[in-house]
Amino acid sequence: MSETALPKDDSRPVLDAPVDVPVNETPLPPAAEQRRGNGLAVVALLLGAAGIAVGGWGVWQVRHLQATHQQQLSQVQALSDEAQSLKLNEQRLSARLEQLPGADVLEERSRLVVQLQGEQQKLNQRLETILGASRKDWRLAEAEHLLRLASLRLSALQDISSAQALVQGADEILREQNDPGSFAAREQVAKTLVALRSTEQPDRTGLFLRLGALRDQVVSLTELAPEYKDRGESLLGLTADGDGASRWAQWWDQISRYIRIDFNADKNVRPLLAGQSLSQVRLALSLALEQAQWAALNGQAAVYSQALDEARDVLKGNFNPDNPQSKVMLEQVAELSKQPVTVVTPDLTGTLSAVQGYLERRNVNAEDSVKPLAKPAANTAQEATP
Repeated sequence: MSETALPKDDSRPVLDAPVDVPVNETPLPPAAEQRRGNGLAVVALLLGAAGIAVGGWGVWQVRHLQATHQQQLSQVQALSDEAQSLKLNEQRLSARLEQLPGADVLEERSRLVVQLQGEQQKLNQRLETILGASRKDWRLAEAEHLLRLASLRLSALQDISSAQALVQGADEILREQNDPGSFAAREQVAKTLVALRSTEQPDRTGLFLRLGALRDQVVSLTELAPEYKDRGESLLGLTADGDGASRWAQWWDQISRYIRIDFNADKNVRPLLAGQSLSQVRLALSLALEQAQWAALNGQAAVYSQALDEARDVLKGNFNPDNPQSKVMLEQVAELSKQPVTVVTPDLTGTLSAVQGYLERRNVNAEDSVKPLAKPAANTAQEATP
């Protein structure tokens, strides 16, 4: 707008000043002057639009520069905060470094640490030595205890297999010691093992079960002969002359119940058993077999033989030997009476004494080795006291 006003100012002096118009030139028509004014207006508009565009671009540049400047300010503030934080951390580190001990103190402490580690290593070695000796003593005491248990099993129960396992465990403990001084003890243990392995273990459990099976068969045993049950019909018809009411017929009816005709009189006569007596005999036979079971488990040979003899006498005296059941049971009782329920067990007294002697010698040697070490310790204690 300012640029378009300039020609107006210039045109005013031109109009006021006198113009020498040549005589030959003719004045312009009004239409030409109008076209000339329009052209100037268009040029002025273009110049105004260009000025507006230049002004807008300048405003945009200013705003862009302001935004960039604001972003840079925020970055500078962030960097300033980080620098402040780093400065604070540096101050803290400096304070902590000032609190740390000096090089001389650190060197002294490192020397003390090395000395402490050496003393700790020595203590560990001594502790391992003491624990090793104690562990060996415990193992040897365990071997002695195993031998005592084996001797008790042999004397009380005659259990060969359990005693053999216990003695084998004691021998393994002595072998672990790898000590020449245990030669005599190991020799006695080896002799005991050979004696136990050569001793046959009686099958007491098997005998107990077989006797129990015989007890179960006692209930099925029958008496020597069935009970005589005569109704008296045939003899009564012979003696009664048709009426059946005579005294002779009644008397014969009563006496025929107590008389039996035996066509095998040449054989041994066995007593007849009533129902209650048969139950009592079965009970006596069952008790004899039960007593034999107890004797078999506890290794009582005399009681075992006596109980089987009683069972055999009951079978022979009260039951028919020709009966298959009685015959088989009698044969089994005779076979069981030949089975051993007790054995002569080895004596572990010598073996136990040998192991105990080895332990005593070992303890004496350990005490003798400790005494020289105790004397220097006492001397150093006296020197330390003023």
